[in-house]
Amino acid sequence: MDHLKQLETLVSVAAKGSLTAAAQHEGVAPAVIGRRIDALEERLGVKLLVRTTRRLSLTHEGSAFLEDCQRILADLASAEASVSAGGVKASGHLRITAPAGFGRRHVAPLVPRFLELHPEVSLSLNLSDRIVDIVHEGYDCAVRVGDLPDSNLVSVRLADNRRLCVAAPAYLQRAGTPQHPSELMQHECLVLSSEASQSRGWAFTIDAQVVHLRPRGRLDCSDGQVLHAWCLQGLGLAWRSTWEVEQHIASGQLVEVLAPFAAPPNGIQALVPQRKHLPLRVRLWIDHLKQAYGDASYWRSPPGVG
Repeated sequence: MDHLKQLETLVSVAAKGSLTAAAQHEGVAPAVIGRRIDALEERLGVKLLVRTTRRLSLTHEGSAFLEDCQRILADLASAEASVSAGGVKASGHLRITAPAGFGRRHVAPLVPRFLELHPEVSLSLNLSDRIVDIVHEGYDCAVRVGDLPDSNLVSVRLADNRRLCVAAPAYLQRAGTPQHPSELMQHECLVLSSEASQSRGWAFTIDAQVVHLRPRGRLDCSDGQVLHAWCLQGLGLAWRSTWEVEQHIASGQLVEVLAPFAAPPNGIQALVPQRKHLPLRVRLWIDHLKQAYGDASYWRSPPGVG
């Protein structure tokens, strides 16, 4: 007997409340439904249903197994729908959150194409540098950059991200190029102000150990985009992510310094609530991001926002 059919039958019986109702829904005799349940219980070696003349109830083992069956069948339906040209289309409303700077450059520009591919989906994008509680605030997915704190969320790695020490050629011509992280104290460093992130400072690998330094300069700002603009203007050294500076390095507007001391990469992640199964629209959104970010040429010339 088809094992999958047995699982479908158990789910149907539990939903309909009786063997007779499940049989009527499928168009078979109640005895057929009963034989499937008997075969499933015999194969598993446990009692799943308690049947009397008046009512039907799940045993403790039956309740636990039913949840797994529902998840398996839902995952199978989603998998088939995602690859079937005539299958179920993604629909409904998608709520996404991302850091402000990264979101403006690398999330928002990917939304129009996603909606074009999935016309029955609507989308809300929240850009904020605060850590959004996606479970309690009702978000389907969060895009995060960097190391993640321990949580009950499920993370999907979308791409690697490195933090680089960079400067404009004009600054290096004027002030010289540092050869070791200890020389940063002799340079103008553009740092995030104390109320912003990067609380541990700039990370470098020195003697096989990750070391955090706190360089100083005459300029600091709570907005990383402003620091990036100042760096392009030649006002000092900055410690920025590859997602922000790679295209400027490729064009020669910025130069990476202290490359031998670069810290190990961290990740760009998609975080979702710990659910038994994700809606198809969420899975397709994550796949959309992975496809874009997985193309190395994307980071050298991202679509950007006007």
